[in-house]
Amino acid sequence: MTELRDRVAVVTGAGSGIGRALAERFATEGMRVVVADLDEARARETEALVQARGAQALAVQVDVQRAAAVEALAARALEAFGAVHVLCNNAGIAGFARPSWEQPLEGWQDVLGVNLWGVIHGIRTFVPIMLRQGTEGHIVNTASMAGLMSLPLLSPYHATKFAVVSISESLHMELVMTGAPVRVSVLCPGFVRTNIGAAEQQSPRSEAEAAMLEAFRRLIAEGLDPAVVAERVVEAIRAERFWVFSHPELVAAVQQRAAAIVAGRNPEATPLPS
Repeated sequence: MTELRDRVAVVTGAGSGIGRALAERFATEGMRVVVADLDEARARETEALVQARGAQALAVQVDVQRAAAVEALAARALEAFGAVHVLCNNAGIAGFARPSWEQPLEGWQDVLGVNLWGVIHGIRTFVPIMLRQGTEGHIVNTASMAGLMSLPLLSPYHATKFAVVSISESLHMELVMTGAPVRVSVLCPGFVRTNIGAAEQQSPRSEAEAAMLEAFRRLIAEGLDPAVVAERVVEAIRAERFWVFSHPELVAAVQQRAAAIVAGRNPEATPLPS
């Protein structure tokens, strides 16, 4: 999908971070952008930024955990712009940094609801629309390097991101099998300067939690500019490339994990960058 001008993009979680950067980058390409976020005020801020770049935009408040809300988002997009060519299932939260057996039930529900069900609802709602259009299209599912390797204390987050990677792989194969003109990318960012989730907001309950939270705060604060991630997504859409890595240097850790699996070695935590 090389031509983006005058096409329509829908971006969830577009009120800040990577989602906002994607919306602004699509605006630079001359796309019309549907800016979706749970926080309506932030969505409207992004809408204004897109419009300031000379592009049309529509802000929509949406809770991606709810199928009906995502269906309503699609209806609003079609009503405003008549089609959807790019879908970015980007909304995500981090949850709590705690041992698996201490993760609160509501934490599991919230993280799975946004990170996993948000992607599921997006695919079930928008892919049929894109197939009916019969035109080129692209779906970008935001996973994480956390979907390719595991760390302690964040099992709900890792569970959802591993699932998003697998769902994206299946979706890619299914669209190729059917000859559809729609392609898929899975975005696997490393540490990016965003305000993701609640994990960095909680009060640590142990020294291990405190150390991990401090490390995450530092790594996020020093992380990659979301605009760089958005640029790599646009490049991937044009190249019809499935894997999108913001930090290619982290792929070595994925290779080490794969080698450990093949060798039958027990899991070991990947050290965080110092």
